[in-house]
Amino acid sequence: MSKSNIIQQLDEYDITQKIIETVANVCSRSVLFSILTEAKDATQIADELKLSISNVYKTLAHLEDLALVNVDTFKISEEGKKIKMYKSRIAGVEIKIKGIEPVLNLYPNNGQER
Repeated sequence: MSKSNIIQQLDEYDITQKIIETVANVCSRSVLFSILTEAKDATQIADELKLSISNVYKTLAHLEDLALVNVDTFKISEEGKKIKMYKSRIAGVEIKIKGIEPVLNLYPNNGQER
């Protein structure tokens, strides 16, 4: 096995592991559930889930880094500021343990609940 192959496999495992850890986190799951069927801004999510706005922004940034959420649209505030509206890119997650490697299946969000 070449050195670049090993690095690629480790990178793939690392991202799989990060996604598994993220969806296992109750705060991350709550945010994903909140934006499953409709796009919301961070303030709406924080109010709905009774979380601090800083925690919601941190969670959204992490979910966005892992490509689990995206900015669906923007809205303009009364002050004229552009506000991101987030939406979950996934509708479901399946984790299987096969041998020593976890198998992660992500199901796309087509706007319908699973």
